[in-house]
Amino acid sequence: MQKNLAGSKSVHSCNFRSAGRLSNEDARSLAAIHDVFARQLAIALDAQLATSLEVKLKTFDQLTLKDHQEGIPSYIVPLSLGTLPGHVIVECDLRLVLMMLDLLMGGSGDVRDEECELSEIDEEIMRDVIQLIAEQAEQAWHIPGLAMTANRPIKTDALHRFCPPNEKIAVLSFGVQLVGASGSFNLVFPAGFLNVLIKQNKLDQPQKKRLWSFPTAPIRERILDCEMQVSAELPGLKVAVRDLIALQPGSVLKLRAPIQTPGVLTAGSRAIYEAVPVRNGAQRAAQLGRRSPQADWKSEESRNG
Repeated sequence: MQKNLAGSKSVHSCNFRSAGRLSNEDARSLAAIHDVFARQLAIALDAQLATSLEVKLKTFDQLTLKDHQEGIPSYIVPLSLGTLPGHVIVECDLRLVLMMLDLLMGGSGDVRDEECELSEIDEEIMRDVIQLIAEQAEQAWHIPGLAMTANRPIKTDALHRFCPPNEKIAVLSFGVQLVGASGSFNLVFPAGFLNVLIKQNKLDQPQKKRLWSFPTAPIRERILDCEMQVSAELPGLKVAVRDLIALQPGSVLKLRAPIQTPGVLTAGSRAIYEAVPVRNGAQRAAQLGRRSPQADWKSEESRNG
């Protein structure tokens, strides 16, 4: 329920299933981070398994642990977060685990019995693979104090010890193409760690400089602010060449124009007003008279417009 400024109450329906959902911007940023993580992990696994493979981010979902447990892969390893509280969960389908184990023990990666149980030796070998995934995730996330350590595998029914059943979690699913076959694994984040990851991602992004913009003045107003050469002149005067040649500093040039004859104020070599010379304090000035008949700019503007 929300109260507005006028004092009246407005009621809006609330969808509790959508609470805590990521914004589109945060979801895109996290997807971009894990696209890079997938490429770097493929390179690292290629070196460890001595075979080419491809890792791609497939989906990014938010749901409760209770809903997630319906289709969860069978090989589950919690990762401790060093100085941070909580755990990140790695979930691998058993087919992918068996293919990796066969390659690491010198085989071709061909899996026939997908229902076999893993031995303690198998789990110790896979611990190195899970730790490699953790190291690549650390490099992608850039979270200070994060140092993930792979723990022993757990069963599906033990997940509630790491994530409350009704708490919303983030599940990133990755597809893996390996020796002509496909597999998948998930990274599962509890809500607290997801918030830390989003916050760190925003800190890593370059801050955009705020650009102030002001409305552009109309072209007429901008033209009116332009500067123009203005002068007060006595047009039509003629002076003998000998008088000009005789000029020296301090000389007075007789213009032979009647004092009653006004000059003109010109702008851009165009006459606008009649003008006579005056003085305004210590400054020379021109006192305007009647408008020049040639200065009908408004009528010309209407003709050109």
